[in-house]
Amino acid sequence: MRSALLTRRIRPREADVPSSHDPLRGDGLTELLTNIADGVATLTLHGPATRNAFTAEVGRQLGAAYRRLDDDSAVRVIVLTGTAPAFCSGAQISAGAQTFAAPNNADFSASPVRPAAFELSTPVIAAVNGHAIGIGMTLALHADIRILAEEGRYAIPQVRFGVAPDAMAHWTLPRLVGTAVAAELLLTGATFSARRALETGLANRCLPAEQVLIAAVEMARDIATNVAPQSAARTKRLLWDAQMTGMSPAEVAARETSDHLRLMGSPDAAEGPRAMTERRAPRWSGHG
Repeated sequence: MRSALLTRRIRPREADVPSSHDPLRGDGLTELLTNIADGVATLTLHGPATRNAFTAEVGRQLGAAYRRLDDDSAVRVIVLTGTAPAFCSGAQISAGAQTFAAPNNADFSASPVRPAAFELSTPVIAAVNGHAIGIGMTLALHADIRILAEEGRYAIPQVRFGVAPDAMAHWTLPRLVGTAVAAELLLTGATFSARRALETGLANRCLPAEQVLIAAVEMARDIATNVAPQSAARTKRLLWDAQMTGMSPAEVAARETSDHLRLMGSPDAAEGPRAMTERRAPRWSGHG
């Protein structure tokens, strides 16, 4: 596991920037910053001038970062956040009718971050430390765990702009809050509070904005230190695979049995109980 801090800015390469009109592309691209320390990778949407507005390019970069970090055995947890005072203000709005003009590029997708966070094996925590609007909110729905800022404004308002919710929100949101609440949020596009997000199950916790990232990293470090890597990976995959494929209880039971047979007798299955009885932090091998 790497203990040193790695920081880098992921800037768009010229070849990656589409020449044709893209409704998610703006003049000022938000950067993606990556910090890795003690098994936790923190991805920060960084565009202070636009409150971290989303663009197709940053979507491609985020997907690439997810793939790279999911393949890195030194990374145990990913935290996604934004530069204060916002998490992500949504698609970058341009003047006139250009923001949601019909795209000319054949590869346009309303789900521009692939893989989605829920398709990874690495746990992902969304530290929503401020406003999350539109795709800013729908991307946070991809995370396994969400911590929201009490002061933030939240909405999935695409219907108020003459378009439709994106990033698989019609699938993720009902699974978090139920169909009735999802219908209200998606069909009205109205703003809601962190407190309501917590009450409906959209958020796991809500905290003052300055505490959100601190709490998310603390939780991530706890997972990175105290949870066996393969146990976390297999638990996350079964949790999401069961929803994605509509597995029956019997199919889930079979997968749980298979996971147990794979993990029991492994070095980490011995290390966990040993570390507990010796009252020390476990030293995971990562093999299962």
